[in-house]
Amino acid sequence: MLEVRGLSASYGRAQILFDIGFAAGAGEVLVLLGRNGAGKSTTLKSLMGLVRARRGEVRFEGARVDALPAYRIARLGLGYVPEDRRIFTDLTVRENLEVGRQPARPGTSPWTPQRLFALFPNLERMQARLGAQMSGGEQQMLAIARTLMGNPRAILLDEPSEGLAPIIVEHMAAAIRALKADGLCVVLSEQNLHFARQVGDRACLLEQGRILASGTLDALQSRYALC
Repeated sequence: MLEVRGLSASYGRAQILFDIGFAAGAGEVLVLLGRNGAGKSTTLKSLMGLVRARRGEVRFEGARVDALPAYRIARLGLGYVPEDRRIFTDLTVRENLEVGRQPARPGTSPWTPQRLFALFPNLERMQARLGAQMSGGEQQMLAIARTLMGNPRAILLDEPSEGLAPIIVEHMAAAIRALKADGLCVVLSEQNLHFARQVGDRACLLEQGRILASGTLDALQSRYALC
């Protein structure tokens, strides 16, 4: 569903990504592992068209999207949840969800508030609460739910477990596994190996903007003594 070949990207004159390549399919969770500054977030932003690729190809469901603006990529069905969440803090939970609404896509079950409340029960109890009055974990749930209201075929999650309480991290892992079971393609960046092992099928280990290795989480942990 998502294929990346020879992707290189820069911020100004500073090159950040060097020849990145990987693929992820429907019903699969691919994890981008690496320390801060490894290039994980830049990779996701490049897939989404928020950082323009200098070289390489990004294909989504067979079509090249690396030359498209972000809004057109989103309309094709690629969702994105940034690290800083960017919910509308002056809108309620229900209003945030309505902002993200897009038409259902052929062959998929549309996401509705009721279906999202089954995935994130905490949100159902706070439908009238303003985004500014929510905890970090609640805001993360809302950010993912709002993106799902766009009925994506694939979703990019940037550091979904960062800064969350352990119980919320467990809820987040369960939600991602549910998305996988529903047939979504999920690509996420992560530093938390425990979380990555709970949700990931395969992983790419990034270092200084390059893919150092890829494979199963068990194989990477054994080879590189990840912790």
